[in-house]
Amino acid sequence: MDQSIVSNKTDDFSEVPFIQAAVHHFQPNYTAQSGGNVVAPSIIGSNVGNININIFSATQECKEDLNNDHTDSCGALPPEIDKVAESQQNLKATLRRKFSHILEGQATETNKISLNNIYTELYVTEGGSGEVNKEHEVRHIETTPRIHVGQEKSIHCDHLFAPLPERGCDIRTVVTRGVAGIGKTVLTNKFTLDWAEERANENLEFVFPLSFRELNLMKKKNFSLVELLVVLFPEIKDIEIFTNVKKNVLFILDGLDESRLSLDFNRCEILSDVTQTTTIAVLMTNLIRGRLLPMALVWITSRPVASSQIPANCVDLVTEVRGFNNLQKDEYFRRKISDVNLSNRVIAHVKTCRSLHIMCHIPIFCWMAATVFEKNMATKESKDTPKTLTQMYIHFLSLCEEAMKKRLTGRRESNADCVRANLLALGKLAFQELEKGHLIFNESDLKLNGIDTEQASMFSGVYTQIFHEEMTVCKEKMFCFVHLSVQEFFAALYVFLTFHNDNVNILVKLSASRRFLSRPSELTLYKEAVEKALRSEKGDFDMFLRFLLGLSLESNQTLLKHLMVNNRTQQKTRTEIVKHIKEKIRSSPSPDRCLNLFHCLNELNDHSLVKEIQSYLSSGSLNRANLSPAQWATLVFVLLTSEEEHSTFELGNYTRSEEGLLRLLPVVKTAQVANLNACNLTLTCCENLANAISSSQLRELDLSNNNLTDVGLMKLSSGLRNSKVEALRLRSCSLTERSSNDLASFVSSASCLLKLLDLSDNEFHDLGVRRFSDGLRSSDCKLETLNLSLCSVGEEGCIFLASALNSCHLRELDMSYNHPGNSGLNLLTALKEDPQCSLVKLSMDQCGEFRIQPGPKKYIIKLTLDPNTAHKDLSLSEENRKATRWTKQPYPDHPERFDFWPQVLCRKGLTGRYYWEAEWTGRVFIGVAYKRISRKGETDDCWLGRNNSSWGLNCNKDGYKALHKGTGIPITTKPNSNKVGVFLDWSAGMLSFYMLSCGSLKLLHTFHTTFDEPVYPGFHLGWVDSKVYLC
Repeated sequence: MDQSIVSNKTDDFSEVPFIQAAVHHFQPNYTAQSGGNVVAPSIIGSNVGNININIFSATQECKEDLNNDHTDSCGALPPEIDKVAESQQNLKATLRRKFSHILEGQATETNKISLNNIYTELYVTEGGSGEVNKEHEVRHIETTPRIHVGQEKSIHCDHLFAPLPERGCDIRTVVTRGVAGIGKTVLTNKFTLDWAEERANENLEFVFPLSFRELNLMKKKNFSLVELLVVLFPEIKDIEIFTNVKKNVLFILDGLDESRLSLDFNRCEILSDVTQTTTIAVLMTNLIRGRLLPMALVWITSRPVASSQIPANCVDLVTEVRGFNNLQKDEYFRRKISDVNLSNRVIAHVKTCRSLHIMCHIPIFCWMAATVFEKNMATKESKDTPKTLTQMYIHFLSLCEEAMKKRLTGRRESNADCVRANLLALGKLAFQELEKGHLIFNESDLKLNGIDTEQASMFSGVYTQIFHEEMTVCKEKMFCFVHLSVQEFFAALYVFLTFHNDNVNILVKLSASRRFLSRPSELTLYKEAVEKALRSEKGDFDMFLRFLLGLSLESNQTLLKHLMVNNRTQQKTRTEIVKHIKEKIRSSPSPDRCLNLFHCLNELNDHSLVKEIQSYLSSGSLNRANLSPAQWATLVFVLLTSEEEHSTFELGNYTRSEEGLLRLLPVVKTAQVANLNACNLTLTCCENLANAISSSQLRELDLSNNNLTDVGLMKLSSGLRNSKVEALRLRSCSLTERSSNDLASFVSSASCLLKLLDLSDNEFHDLGVRRFSDGLRSSDCKLETLNLSLCSVGEEGCIFLASALNSCHLRELDMSYNHPGNSGLNLLTALKEDPQCSLVKLSMDQCGEFRIQPGPKKYIIKLTLDPNTAHKDLSLSEENRKATRWTKQPYPDHPERFDFWPQVLCRKGLTGRYYWEAEWTGRVFIGVAYKRISRKGETDDCWLGRNNSSWGLNCNKDGYKALHKGTGIPITTKPNSNKVGVFLDWSAGMLSFYMLSCGSLKLLHTFHTTFDEPVYPGFHLGWVDSKVYLC
């Protein structure tokens, strides 16, 4: 519309001052004289969308110019800005048309669904370790089923590029990862739509959503960046947008995992000119790397494996789409199923089926579940409702068949034959492309498998046409299944039907002659499928195997009868394949590979191994059971698939051994907190543990009281450096000053997130603290809490530490049980009082010169007796530090009280290095016991020293005797003192007894064993008037 001048006055409009109004969406400029109004007759009565109107006040000089020449527009926008605004509005209009509605499931172009109406917010987390996850994505979802909303930092996509202080830098390039079907593309579509509808991200001048699927079809052509954008977005007609638009341009590169471009970040030519012609691969590489349009923003989405091809120095922020959390699943079902009662029933049913509930983290699976359950539960009894993945996909297939039959009217061949032929063709395509590792196919792939692409609409909801015919540049159509698991189901269906209908086992490569001579065995088919799945380290055939075995159940074949010519599945076959799978589990493959075999047993309705391990768990006897490899694998499966929250993993609840830890590493990886304290770990397990830590969700890790040594810590450091661990406890791990360099390097690395470090009870001495202080001085060190108690640190070490505290963020420091001397004590105390120093809490308890001397006395601890365990003949006094065997006491009954033998235990269970002293009179047993020692009755199971749960020393005036399991070892040394010292080194399995005489220690006996739980100091008073006093 040409520029117009309107001078007439209309009573219906209030007066406005002299203005110029530029309506960019319709591209006109209206000018009104003073006292006049702007009227646009051509717009009245029309249906008008969003309009941007910029109003500029003009000067009196402009008025005069306007009066003199009506053909010139006073105050007109600069031409280049006007063109940018025009292009922007045209682009927004196009993007609104493109993204306002989406294809969901069996929807077609004519009945798309409103994105705003159906969209459910996704759970997106900030951060990522950058590790490559090579396992099958469904298995990844199942082994990390819990979304720890409270622990992880969620982020909204509108805030991806926000300059937050904690990030420390501007965000240019963001990579958003997520498994297939998790909602990455829908997320970017919603972001784009919100921008186009001006709901959000108004700071962005342009948003260019680019799909790697689209770019693949242009990989043989050459473009400049400007030419490429003009081809994909014809609304952008002017190169000058890149001279006027700086940082407020966003490129969305969706689906990096589908890219067939050669993105070479090491040898790619450098390109910085937006008008220079080159290949698509070079354009994308330079755009991502920041050589091309360095001020533009880039948002890349990808499945986890493919995202690793982008160098870390090219990425400012990694986020992960975690799909739906539990509340979002419920919201989606309620949005999708309008009947409130039905949606509540569907939600309740899904929650009772663990495998289905886990898979509903994936939005596309939620859609499938909603589609199936809405149809099934509205018309059928609940007994027919799917409970396993195979049953779900069979029902989904049935719905697809119904849709296909409705579109087959007017054909010569029967609908059933046509549907069967096309389903087999789809299955063949699925299987052959799965073997090749292909997820996207072209028309030639479909034709090779007997699929007529002109009938594509018939298969809507089974595979999706992902390019429209009107794409002028993309002359080739591309296809894919709606989700990888759908492809795997169809592949399994093809193998299953081919076997039953044609007597052909396509998993076994046989010559044509042998194929006709031999009748294939169904058991052989399933065994070969098991082997095929186990051979794939990435789990490419895990879901295929699960579906194939699920299809073998007669109960799952009701909806498939019309597709099957011959059904030969027998109960004997099922029994034999269950037996074969259990044998594979017992043969001890890796724990990760075992997990899918348990899912296979679940599909076959066999739960015997699970019930066996659950009985161990419920009885509380698991940590004393000698589990077989199959039982270990079962335990992992049970823990990963249980309804219970395992955000904190306590290894001691299950085992205290390295074998147990290695078996349970898949569970450790899913936890937020891992307590491996006092579990008899050594350097042998450190390398495997490091690998697990680097790819885990762990925030806290406790390795205290394990004999890791300096070598073990060195092996752990690589995994810790790339982990999310914020709290690390290494108390009493046999570390020395040789570990200090590794620790300094670790805490000073930029990738280290550590805020709490406990190094107490290790032999660091002054030299170790001096080296470690170098790491504290680093600006990258994030430590806030440091525990160096009982580390043999003297005055010199404290001086070095004090000098480092001036430049670090440390807020809490524990230097107890050391010997800082006066100067060290004064320096550290002064720092705490200094307002310029961040230190707010300082512990210097129990310090003294003896703390740095060799020998057990440096580990002295004050103990108290537990009245709840004391026999009623024992009188406690001296603040529960003295016990005397005397008359019966009025103690209440208690399950932990000894009811026959006159015994008492201390309150605190010990793991680590400790020393205590006891003074005895009469006849006294001094020792330690597990908490599990029996308390009721007069058997040896209750008597200290006469069972495998207690160790100790019998003391009386005639001599000493070491006692364990009822076996006594006489001690030749005669008592010339009634004081005994006890030293425990739990992780080393040592328990030593000393006689105290004239201030010196004389070793009486040392037990060597392997402790598997904390021990409690305990006493047995054999004679009346016997006494024991804890010094």
